[in-house]
Amino acid sequence: MRLGLAILMTTLACGPVCSLPAADAGLIKINGAIGPATAGYISRAIDVAGARSDVCLIVQLDTPGGLLDSTKEIVQKFYASSVPIVVYVAPAGANAASAGCFITMAADIAAMAPDTTIGAAHPVSAGMGGGGNEESTNSVMKQKLESYASSYIESIAERRGRNVEWARAAVLQSESVTATKALDLRVIDVIAKDLPDLLQQIDGRDRDGKTLKTAGANIVEIPMALRERLFQAFARPEVMLILMLIATFGIIAELNTPGAILPGVAGAIALILALYLGAILPISVAGLALLFVALVLFIADLFAPSHGVLTFGGILAFFLGALMLFSRAEPAFHLSLAYIIPATGLLALFFLFVVGASLRAQMLPVRAGKETMLGKVAPAAARIDSSGGKVFVEGEYWNAISDVPIEPGQVVEIAAIDGLTLKVKPKR
Repeated sequence: MRLGLAILMTTLACGPVCSLPAADAGLIKINGAIGPATAGYISRAIDVAGARSDVCLIVQLDTPGGLLDSTKEIVQKFYASSVPIVVYVAPAGANAASAGCFITMAADIAAMAPDTTIGAAHPVSAGMGGGGNEESTNSVMKQKLESYASSYIESIAERRGRNVEWARAAVLQSESVTATKALDLRVIDVIAKDLPDLLQQIDGRDRDGKTLKTAGANIVEIPMALRERLFQAFARPEVMLILMLIATFGIIAELNTPGAILPGVAGAIALILALYLGAILPISVAGLALLFVALVLFIADLFAPSHGVLTFGGILAFFLGALMLFSRAEPAFHLSLAYIIPATGLLALFFLFVVGASLRAQMLPVRAGKETMLGKVAPAAARIDSSGGKVFVEGEYWNAISDVPIEPGQVVEIAAIDGLTLKVKPKR
């Protein structure tokens, strides 16, 4: 009772000057491809914003696209969120393409900054084309993927009360529009120049029967966790290519010098990590098969006397495999020639060095064993003829024979070795 009276007296004393502390609005920034790391980050941010009872969560978005599975996970999290989700395509020059279009339209409030674009949500198949039945199969799969993506974005537009016809065109015809056009077409709800302007404009809007009170809210950014940053940086086509290089170098080095251990361990770990990335990234089976063929050819050339022919084939297979590996993936997951060409060049230099070293080793004279005595000279320890004799060489007495009789003390040259018998001739 006394506490209630104290609060009442304080309120009367303050009058209209006193006000409740401003609420918080959560903020996360998504720049780059949409993948598992992005989906995990958004999911965690929604949980954090809900636990803090934020007035909304702003997802500032700039993306060229991403994986459909991760996009579905994000959309489902939006639907289940207790906190209003505001997707804001920003800053100026940003783009919500492909997966970004799905995510923007799935938000409770879709907003864009001036001079931004949205659209081009046509799905891209990760499979490789071919001929005959394979081409027909890929065509059917492409149609199924397009049909699914168009119906999915239609359902999102219907749920959020946005332009269904445009949403379908964004998928089937890769339609893309500016922020001003998007607002005219009812694709988005707001064009805001910055975050404070955004909060001011969406203040008072309705969300599931509740009125948003965002004007003057404190913007509190929810940073990406270290594990999310690492995973986002790791789940990239460039990283997978580097891991494939490390795996190849490590395995070949271990086979070339058995017992080194470290190269083999590094190669095995890199291979496992590359296979893990292959399970989550949109790769081509044909490209992966070519990379495997390249590794087999490299290994075979270590044991087959091809003098580099198999290595050349392996380098060609590696280049084509890397070129095809992400050729049908989303643009956000394409592997640039700026990575493929240097990687292939480095691989070529490595194997040219390995093969060259092997050839030079084969051409070197023998430096160990009894064959090293060929061509050496020594004095006859006893008379040598076709029936036998003795010669002292390399600190030992050897049986020796000669077609020409040789007297004791005469200098002889070793011409051949037959078992433990030396064939000698007089040194002229």
